[in-house]
Parts: sequence; C-alpha cells; structure tokens
Amino acid sequence: MRDSFKEIVDFIRELYNNPKDFVPLHAPVFQGNEKKYLNECIDSTFVSSVGRFVTKFEEMVAEYTGAKYAVAVSNGTSGLQVALMLAGVQPGNEVITQPLTFVATANAIKHVGAQPVFVDVDKDTMGLSSEKLIDWLKSNVKIDLKTNKPINKKTKKHISACVPMHTFGHPCKIDKIVEICLQYYIPVVEDSAESLGSFYKEKHTGTYGLLGIFSFNGNKTITTGGGGMIITDNEKLAKKAKHITTIGKVPHKWEYIHDIIAFNYRLANLNAALGVAQMEQLDKFVENKRETAEKYRLFFKGTGIELFKEPANSRSNYWLNVILLNDRNERDKFLEFTNENGVMTRPVWRLMNKLEMFKDCQIGNLCNAEWLKDRVVNIPSSIRVQ
Repeated sequence: MRDSFKEIVDFIRELYNNPKDFVPLHAPVFQGNEKKYLNECIDSTFVSSVGRFVTKFEEMVAEYTGAKYAVAVSNGTSGLQVALMLAGVQPGNEVITQPLTFVATANAIKHVGAQPVFVDVDKDTMGLSSEKLIDWLKSNVKIDLKTNKPINKKTKKHISACVPMHTFGHPCKIDKIVEICLQYYIPVVEDSAESLGSFYKEKHTGTYGLLGIFSFNGNKTITTGGGGMIITDNEKLAKKAKHITTIGKVPHKWEYIHDIIAFNYRLANLNAALGVAQMEQLDKFVENKRETAEKYRLFFKGTGIELFKEPANSRSNYWLNVILLNDRNERDKFLEFTNENGVMTRPVWRLMNKLEMFKDCQIGNLCNAEWLKDRVVNIPSSIRVQ
C-alpha cells in the first residue's frame, strides 16, 4: 500500500514540477494585472470600501455568472449571513442545509439566530440530495394554510430557507432542489462559495436560488485575499444587500444618517483590485484546473482509487480534486503518508452534526454523508504554473 501511495506522491510532484519542496493543497497564482491594479488603487488613495475597483469587480462577477446584480462583501460567511436575512430568515427559525459542508455554512445560519436542520447529500454530487430533501419534507413538514409557512411538525418552528452547497466546486442538483422548495414555500440561498466558474445545465451556480454567494479566500479559484459576493436577480434585495453591508448609511453630502442597525461588511477597494485582475484570468484558471483533473483521471484509472468526477449535466471548476479511498483506515494511512512526505492532503470536513455546537440539531438519515466522510480526500489542486 505504501508503494502505491509513493507513486501518487511522485506523480503529484511531477504534475506540479516540484520534486522536493512542499506541495500545498491550493495556492493562489498572480500572473496578471494584480500588482498594476493594486498600485493604481494605492495611488488613488481610495483603499477602503469606496473606489472604482469595487464596482468593477461586482460588474465582472455579475456578467460572468449571468446574475443581474452582485454586491461585494468582506467574506463569504458574511455574505451568506446577509443573504439569509434578505431571504427572510428570522431568529428562532430553522434552515435546511447539508451536514457535509464547511463550518461557515452552519455558522452563518446561527449568526442570524436560526437553527440548522441537516439533510443528507448525494454520493454523485456531495451536495444536498433532492430525493432526501423531499422525503424529509414529506415526513416532517406541514404548511400553515393561513400563512403558507412551512412548519416543522416536531419543533413547531418555521423553516424559512434552504441552503444547498456546491461541494468542492461540483454543482448539486440545484434545479430539483429549487423546484421542491417552491412547493413548500421555502426560499433557496445557494452556498456557491467554492464554485465560481462552475455551471449546471449551462447556467452558473448561485443563479438558481433567490440569492447566491461566493468566497474569494486565498485558497479559492480566484482570490481577493479575503472577500465574498452576493448575487441575485432581485433588484430590491440587491439594493438592500448593499445598504445592510455599508452600515445602513443613507446617502447625503455631509450628514451621517443611518436608518437601520447594519454591518460593516463591504469589500475594500484594495481587495477588489486584486479581484478584478483575477477575474480577467478566470477562464484560463478554470481550464487549467480542468486539465489537471483530466491528468489525475488518467493517472488514477486502473489504480483501484476513484477520482471524483463532475456530476451529470455539469461543468465543474474542479476547485479541489477528490479521491475516494476504500475505507476510513485506508484514508487515514493515505493522509499520514502524503503529509509526512510533503504533499498536502486533507479529509472532508467533519460532519456538522458531529460538532459540539450543532450536535442537538435535527437530522435526517445521513447515510451518504457518513459514507463519504470516511473516504473523501482532497489532493493538491492549485493552478499549474507553466
């Protein structure tokens, strides 16, 4: 087994032309106008949340995704928090999401005072399962005929949103999820943090639901250092998103007028300058990552180790490549060997319902998520520099 693991390490080092040094899981690449735009931003003195790069970055993301509106924010988590508020989530409500996700998804739900409900994922997408969702809703939810509110029969609480996540950049079956949620009067907010550059049925992730969000953390396909984006086709929600994230300040020539308790979540112009330069290279980045995934596919073919491939009807950005080991024991041995030999690999996140702060949340049958968490490993997926 160790010999086969060594072959994988050697292949990854060759793939990244890195025979000796540490190979990270996903590192940013700056080969475009990043320094030029940062210098322009500094020279302008508009380095905070006001400046032309913020607006330009929003326009580029909206155009690329096909969304009508985009609002830049300080990070993906704050973007999801605000998106949930805009979708109507109130303290004391419940929000359906998946247990196989990064903790920020569940944290954002708690930030708005709501309680997550965890429904299983599909094995072929690692995202929220439409079949498990409809089963759970049929068994656990009734519609209040006076208000059309979906009510959890067990907790008596209003289920006010559903947050599917496009795991590692691979689209979930989002059209079916939205269709099901419409039947139950549940707005969908897409956690598209990892999936900029991914399309499902030729439509960009994040544009199926009422709102979607992206993350531009340093390890994402493109980065602003730290940052996020809310996208929507709803003009009213877009305007409110910008207002909420800029301290609720009412425009005036000199007066400080604030009409709501709001947040200082606006993206800084410096970060946006970096984002503009990165967006200019996004198509090239995604193509590079898809080529890397194909090289991995050819390598792992016949090895007995499965490389996770993009789901049906999808064009994935392959943000992080995934392999599936045979069981938890093999997974842990692989993680230990690769990391000891300077190649960074990581398991999938611990399931959210297994974390202390979410252990009392209601769950469905999570057999697929349990199966995946014992087998999934992320392998190096950085953009390969030629």
